[in-house]
Amino acid sequence: MTASKLLSAISIALLAAAGAAHAESYDGVHQLTSAVSRADVASQAVVAAHSANPYADGANQGPVQLIASTTSRAAVRAEAVAAAHSENPYAEGVSSRVAPVLASGIDRSTVRAAARAAARGDALPL
Repeated sequence: MTASKLLSAISIALLAAAGAAHAESYDGVHQLTSAVSRADVASQAVVAAHSANPYADGANQGPVQLIASTTSRAAVRAEAVAAAHSENPYAEGVSSRVAPVLASGIDRSTVRAAARAAARGDALPL
């Protein structure tokens, strides 16, 4: 072991010992100091318990506020019927139409023979 490695190991050990010497100390239980009486705290608790929850979300928020719509019921129904009769009501963009069936120039028996050969692990003719 060289002198530089030995000195670095000693310095690390001294730093670790110095860090352990500055641990926290226990001061006991602190006394509570409050400017509000118990009766005032109790009355504030009752008010807070009966008020709305400012941190509520989702189902805990209570009744939903209704939004007035400008579209008539008949117009919404007509749009729904038109969407239901379209090719694909869930399609967006490129997939909005039915994919065409592509005709193949390969014979069915050739495809089946290649599939059987692949299942057996035979080399496929390329």
